[in-house]
Amino acid sequence: MLLKTDKARLELQPGIRTLSLRERSLLLLADGKPLHELQAMYNGEGRQIVDALVHAGYLGLPVPDEEDLPATAPPMVLAQHASLRSLAGTRMYLFDICERMFARRNPPLAEHYRVALRGARDRWSMLDVGEALLEEVGYLAGAQRAAAIRERMVQLLPQEAAPPSPGLRPALLRPQPAATAT
Repeated sequence: MLLKTDKARLELQPGIRTLSLRERSLLLLADGKPLHELQAMYNGEGRQIVDALVHAGYLGLPVPDEEDLPATAPPMVLAQHASLRSLAGTRMYLFDICERMFARRNPPLAEHYRVALRGARDRWSMLDVGEALLEEVGYLAGAQRAAAIRERMVQLLPQEAAPPSPGLRPALLRPQPAATAT
């Protein structure tokens, strides 16, 4: 399986278009799809597109967890693994999900989650915002889609042993319906 790099996430931001439509669509599908499925796309042209995206730095191979690496693993592999996990990367991923799922369907909800994501400054508040967002994704796209997004979100978060802060909880993050005048 291939993973999107920061360069790929930047390319997929609204208003940025340097890749062809096929390259962008394959890039959107890259996370969570087996390599052979991506290579089979576009009547076999997917193999060339995948190779070009990997060569250009848009896609990368997943790096195993540190505990799975042998003691003689090169330091460069460990450094690459650590750089894949970050709050900023997690935030960008959740912003992307927010835009794709809510921006057109429910702009006030999208804005609510944008504000909440900007305010999530640690792992635990990011998890709280992410869980609330995923609950809404579950309503719109189903539990399977929400579970796949949750799995990817956990892969992107840095590993920390700090206890959760008593801050925001998902139930508090859900926007409240506007009061109607009677």
